[in-house]
Amino acid sequence: MERRQLEYFVAIVEHGGFTHAARALRVAQPSLSRAIGKLEHELGVTLFHRVGRTAVLSNAGELLVQRARLVLRDLDALRAAAGAVGRGAAGRVDVAATSSSALEPVVSIIAELRERHPGVLVSTSSALSAAEVVAMVVQGRCEVGVCGSAERPAGQGLIAHHLRDEEFLLVAPPGTKLGSGGDVAREELRGMRFVVTKPATAVRALFDRLAAGVGELSVAAEVGDRSVVLPMVLRGIGAGLMPDGWGELARRAGAEVYRFTPPERLPQWLVHRSGPITPATKAFVETTLARPEPPAATF
Repeated sequence: MERRQLEYFVAIVEHGGFTHAARALRVAQPSLSRAIGKLEHELGVTLFHRVGRTAVLSNAGELLVQRARLVLRDLDALRAAAGAVGRGAAGRVDVAATSSSALEPVVSIIAELRERHPGVLVSTSSALSAAEVVAMVVQGRCEVGVCGSAERPAGQGLIAHHLRDEEFLLVAPPGTKLGSGGDVAREELRGMRFVVTKPATAVRALFDRLAAGVGELSVAAEVGDRSVVLPMVLRGIGAGLMPDGWGELARRAGAEVYRFTPPERLPQWLVHRSGPITPATKAFVETTLARPEPPAATF
């Protein structure tokens, strides 16, 4: 079994077939097919069912693809560790993050990392929920994850570090007058309309809990892309619930930003595998854990 065969196998899965994988890898499709055929022969299993021009993972393929990703990650870690001797951290680290965590703290981490380790490239992948972040790390699709979760993230071979408690804010259309001194009580939300994300996100869970407790909250729009929530709020479609990383941006854009009394908070976590990690990944983790918790913003 060769590294190249595993790379081809994973590429076929991630690019959705032999044709797209061959194009992405810049190899001839017959060469790709021969390499996979040889791998299947060595393993004694069929990895893909060929249905016309479509390749569908077999049961054996489903079981092996996660292990293949992890083996490739471990090989990259060993190679990068050898190459880093005497020249410091360098290379690429793949980071999975929910949209709120991608804004804060990931943006700040990348800025600090560029100062400390200019040879490290950070590539981010978006996830809808903390569960998806954990899955991406456990399955080897990313090396590190940052997410918000009420419970400590858990998974086979997973290490989780508590970073801080992010605070959720009420972001209302321009001119909305609520509460006093920038604080709002939950009861004051009664009768308001909201722009919400689809189920499975922490923000949607908060809205559903508020709707059940306060009552008379209505959904003005439900969106799959969380980046459009703020533009909808600014157009007056409804209010939104956003993590504190969005607070200053929302205020500068013209929205009214309020804190809840008492605050609504959610623990934020850094997760990575317990196995070998690359110097680039280690630099990202150490930079993240060395950051002091940011002071509470004022609006």
